[in-house]
This record gives sequence, C-alpha cells and structure tokens, in this order.
Amino acid sequence: MKTVIDRAEREAAALAAGGVDGMIVENFFDSPFTHGQVDPVVVSAMTVIVERLMGLVTVPIGVNVLRNDARSSLAIASCVGAKFIRVNVLTGVMATDQGIIEGRAHDVMRYRRELGSDVQILADVLVKHAQPIGSPSLSLTVRETLERGLADGVILSGVATGMPPSLEDLEVAQAAAGSKPVLIGSGATWENIPHLMKAADGAIVSSSLKRHGKIHEPIDPIRVSQFVEAVQGDPSNETAAMVNRRAFKKVRS
Repeated sequence: MKTVIDRAEREAAALAAGGVDGMIVENFFDSPFTHGQVDPVVVSAMTVIVERLMGLVTVPIGVNVLRNDARSSLAIASCVGAKFIRVNVLTGVMATDQGIIEGRAHDVMRYRRELGSDVQILADVLVKHAQPIGSPSLSLTVRETLERGLADGVILSGVATGMPPSLEDLEVAQAAAGSKPVLIGSGATWENIPHLMKAADGAIVSSSLKRHGKIHEPIDPIRVSQFVEAVQGDPSNETAAMVNRRAFKKVRS
C-alpha cells in the first residue's frame, strides 16, 4: 500500500502542477478485473488513496472501480466527498474479456438516492475493450444512457486503451447528448486533442501523459503541461478558443 500511495501522490502532484481540471482514481493495475463487485480490500484501499489525494490537491477527484463496480465507486466517492464516478456499462449489455456485463442503471441510481449523494455519474457509451450485444446505434445508445439511464454525462472511447474515437462519432454523440457533456475516454494526445475537442467537452487521458507514452511508466510533468496547453489553445485564435474546454485526467492506482 505504501508503494501505491506514494505513486498516487507523486502523480497527483504532477498532474495538478501541470494544470489539469480534475483527476480520476481507478484500480487499473488490478487486471485481470473481476466481472462484478470487487473484493472489500479494493474498496478500502481506494478509499484511503482518494482521501489522501483530496488533502493534497484542490481539483475535483473522481472514482472508477474496474471493471464495472459502480456501487463501490459511489460508496467511496460519497464517503470521502469525491465529485464524480465513471461507470463503464450503465445501460445495455456488453461482451467483454470479463464475460457478459449488463448495465444496472436502476440499481446504481437508487443506491445514489439511498446514500443521499450528489456524486455525478459519467457513463461510457459502447465502452472500449467490449462489443455490444446486438447492433445498437451510437445516437440511440447515447440518448438512452442519458434519458433512461439518467447519467449526468457520457464518455466515448476508441476500441481499446490508447485509441481515440473518431471526430465523426463524437459529433454524433454530441448531437444526441444535447446539453449534457460528452467526454473523450481514450486516445487523446497533445497532437490530436485540438481536433477532437471540436466535438467534445473534455477528455480523460492517461497513456499519452506517461513517460515515453507507456502506460506503466510514471506521469511526465512536461507531457502534462504540453497536453493542457494544447487543450487551451491560443486565445487569439478563434478556432482554438472554441475548443477550450475542460480536460480530466486519470491517476491509475
């Protein structure tokens, strides 16, 4: 635990110094992930880590308990005062490397009410490393995630970690989402983010901020600053100013 906490604190400090607007703590290195509810030790460990980071940085912090333990994410976030969670499968049915995962929006939303929590729920749409059961359209899936699943925002990724969604898919998702936020969930780099942010309200990014762009390496503060500057763009440039929106970042625990 000391090794994990030390790394999380170093990476959180590097991210905050680089100017990110928020962070997500997730148990990424627990792979292979469990299909459903995680072991209680994971919840305990992540609670300790998130609470430590909240005392270290001032930006909003979120929680993602992989692969799809939204109840544990909500419990952690509600107890420590984190602002949001990420849910990989909130609605629909996805075939994943953990098996078939079914969305349980009914359970998640009622649990949030039971906790008296105002934690925001950001839900993946057709999440990466998975295939939908059936052939749902992207537009319909976005609408159902927001209107029937009651998510507060949606996340759109490429097919795998490090692979971005297309601008065309982001545009479809943004049109379907209306006033609700659409975030890029994978594959964002300082080179492509100005292009992708034309149809997004933020980005969750990890791989491209690591040393040499390798996921198992530590956060590179230079890469963080480079990415944030690319998101912010040149204020004197009208096009760049239009894509100056929030960027969220993961701390992988």
